Amino acid sequence: MQIKQDGMAMGSLNLKKYFLSKNLKKDIPSSIVVFLVALPLCLGIALASGAPLFAGILTGIIGGIVVGMLSGSQLSVAGPAAGLTVIVLNAITGLGSYEVFLLSVVLAGLIQIALGIIKAGTIANYFPSAVIEGMLAAIGIILIMKQLPHAVGYDADFEGDEGFRQADESNTFSGFFAALSRINYGAVIISVVSLLLMIYWPKVKKLAIIPAPLLVVVAGIGLSFLFDGGSFGLKDKQLVNLPVVGSIGEFFGLFKSPDFSSIGNKQVWITAVTIAIVASLETLLCIEAADKIDPIKRITPTNRELVAQGAGNLVSGLLGGLPLTAVIVRSSANINAGARTKMSAILHGAFLLLSLLLIPALINHIPLSCLASILLITGYKLARISLFKHMWHKGLDQFIPFVVTIIAVVLTDLLIGVGIGMLVGIFYILRTNLRNPYFYHIDESGDKKVIRIRLAEEVSFLNKAAIQVTLTNLPKGSEVIIDGAHSRFIDPDVLEIINNFKNNAYTKGITVRLEHIRETYDVPRLKEVIYNINHQDHENRKSEERHKTSNHNRKSETYVS
Repeated sequence: MQIKQDGMAMGSLNLKKYFLSKNLKKDIPSSIVVFLVALPLCLGIALASGAPLFAGILTGIIGGIVVGMLSGSQLSVAGPAAGLTVIVLNAITGLGSYEVFLLSVVLAGLIQIALGIIKAGTIANYFPSAVIEGMLAAIGIILIMKQLPHAVGYDADFEGDEGFRQADESNTFSGFFAALSRINYGAVIISVVSLLLMIYWPKVKKLAIIPAPLLVVVAGIGLSFLFDGGSFGLKDKQLVNLPVVGSIGEFFGLFKSPDFSSIGNKQVWITAVTIAIVASLETLLCIEAADKIDPIKRITPTNRELVAQGAGNLVSGLLGGLPLTAVIVRSSANINAGARTKMSAILHGAFLLLSLLLIPALINHIPLSCLASILLITGYKLARISLFKHMWHKGLDQFIPFVVTIIAVVLTDLLIGVGIGMLVGIFYILRTNLRNPYFYHIDESGDKKVIRIRLAEEVSFLNKAAIQVTLTNLPKGSEVIIDGAHSRFIDPDVLEIINNFKNNAYTKGITVRLEHIRETYDVPRLKEVIYNINHQDHENRKSEERHKTSNHNRKSETYVS
């Protein structure tokens, strides 16, 4: 039933909800927050990738408008990703020119569209929840450690970096401590004022209609002008550095086209496949994380998301932009700002475009320290103490993968860290699965023990070893009943063990009786599963209706009597 409803939702375009006043009054302020967060990140990632600064802004615009319109996600935000900077930098250098690299981006987009069509997005359903929670907390910790240097005026690392190793041979921790010895007090004052506004302004209900981040930027610009020329003055690298476009002709002159003559270059295809795979994985992880922190708990159609991201990369490559993915930092900022629909992501892309065309000079007076304060608040919300307490109470099988993921992501990067967390999470899943293949019950009947073994709903080859050990160690002279009444599937290897035990148990004086165990079990098909779900749902509704009718009749009889 749910699958059918989701399909209907995907197939229909309910545009009216995006223009409802109750949604727009949340989406417009949120889009401003995401725009302010995305602006330095787009520029920083372009700089670290060895690409033109305009390419970073262009990618943010396409991620907002093109991907935002095609995506099925209501809250995720796409743009240039920090996880691709090394790949992009090496590709631009290795392929010889930026135009040849753009061809790889175009091909990567087409590959992603193909992945969406063949439904490769379903891989997102296999990410353990504890690992996704760990990834979110790790991003929060990285944001805090990476943004504190910017908050105190030390900008050696580029905005948006999430890797442990930095370009200047330092790392997240050394960069953090180095910032403490290179403090710019003007930046510190701006950061403190910004943090106070971010924390206390929303608590004043009459004034909360003005987004706190917008007020932070206004205050930051005002203080930077006030400090200009004095000992607290900010340097150029401590301000946003947006390319200034003098005219429409100059604006269109910034676009670049891919070199299609290099279509036969083997390295172009290798780069395209690499970008497509890495961008798709980062997107699916971000989508899963965004759905997890969505207050309304909406589920994003992942295959449609791959198609949307592929279309975004196709357009980005054709116009001269960078590869893009769904990005957890911008998505988290969007959700924390209270966004309701995808209109927030679309508007943030429009604001990036307008800022580039209309007010680049004003934008270039925004201090990075005030924008860092916005990200510090986002980081704190992602890595809040209550999350650690919540995961601890869920048990060690959830807490350990959660903590391992955090440590691994902080000390490596997003994909490697999540990969390590996945391995630990899978270990605990297998461990639980191996320990719970059956329910074991012993009844005493005089001197004879009656042992009933109830098999689980799904008994796979992973349970083979545990069942073999159990059957081997059953006491001599006992009566054993192996009950498969609740089993929908029993692996052939397990069936072989059970039948061998039954045939040879007499040598130990054990009598064996099999109940509700068939000779063979077929893996249920998806259509059968859906039918069973719908049939059960229909039966449940009929039962509820009969129950309501019965209650109504009893009430009527009571009233009449």
